Amino acid sequence: MRVVAAMSGGVDSAVAAALAVEAGHDVTGVHLALSPDRQQLRSGSRGCCSVEDSHDARRVADELGIPFYVWDLADRFREDVVDDFVAEYAAGRTPNPCLRCNEKIKFSAVLDRARALGFDAVVTGHHARLVDGELRRSVDAAKDQSYVLGVLTAGQLAHAVFPLGEMTKDRVREIAAERGYAVASKPDSHDICFISDGDTRGFLTRRLGEQPGPVVDAATGATVGTHAGAYGFTIGQRRGLGVTAGDQRPRFVLGIEPVSRTVTIGTAEQAEVSEVLTAAPTWTGTVPGLPFRGQVQVRAHGAAVPCEVSAAEGGGLRVVLGERQRGVAPGQSAVFYAPDALRGDRVLGQAAVSATA
Repeated sequence: MRVVAAMSGGVDSAVAAALAVEAGHDVTGVHLALSPDRQQLRSGSRGCCSVEDSHDARRVADELGIPFYVWDLADRFREDVVDDFVAEYAAGRTPNPCLRCNEKIKFSAVLDRARALGFDAVVTGHHARLVDGELRRSVDAAKDQSYVLGVLTAGQLAHAVFPLGEMTKDRVREIAAERGYAVASKPDSHDICFISDGDTRGFLTRRLGEQPGPVVDAATGATVGTHAGAYGFTIGQRRGLGVTAGDQRPRFVLGIEPVSRTVTIGTAEQAEVSEVLTAAPTWTGTVPGLPFRGQVQVRAHGAAVPCEVSAAEGGGLRVVLGERQRGVAPGQSAVFYAPDALRGDRVLGQAAVSATA
């Protein structure tokens, strides 16, 4: 095939591009310039799309002997990912920017441009598998990224290639070292790529300004503190609440009301939910009949739990959890996996969480 290899400058995308060349594909390397600051520097494992990352990607492309280009998608990234991130927090929800980037940038803007230029597919360094067109978890459970790919459609997956899904991250680094790539030991990116210092609350404060409000304890109904912005909290959060409950029991964020700017906290038991309501879903393949039993993962780094999924009002879904979960926030994605043990690693689709009970 004639393919575009999305090269971030990290070890995963470098090895994915190398394996695509080795497989006999006609490969062109593309680095995505997503930051408005072209000279932004990298800070350890934080951030991405820095000038160093671009240089690292170019060096690997040169060693592979493939064409290399930089595509400027900074404006599109700002509109579809960064502005969406800020708006979601301002509305009291918790977005997943990695999932949104995969949906709007890597497998929409990039794939659309690649197809328009005559390429057959986009190769990425995601740790996930495609088996007979079906999206499945990586064999490396610790690095599996199927959750953030659950938003992709069957049409997008038909033009995607994930060469790393059948190997562990350790093996990826070994391959890079064997080939002499300088990125073999480069740290993985963590946290949110466009917040290089890792201070999400500070980033949102600079965008939204201070918006003080009360912190209310659901156990007593009493106002137990104040905050500078409800957008600085997320459902299930325990640390950084800035309050101490009278009974000394740990408190978690239960609710965020952006209009009154009220943050409600409560006990661990109050933070657990057994039911999730979602917006309209997207499916990675054949639309499953409703209701169905399967597994659902409600956080990027959480574990999948058994569930029963049925239709809800407005085209959404009602998800009854087989195990009570804590920290399920509106705005996050509920990603569904096939029910049976042999194919439980198969991704069915996803839907944004709208409410919990």
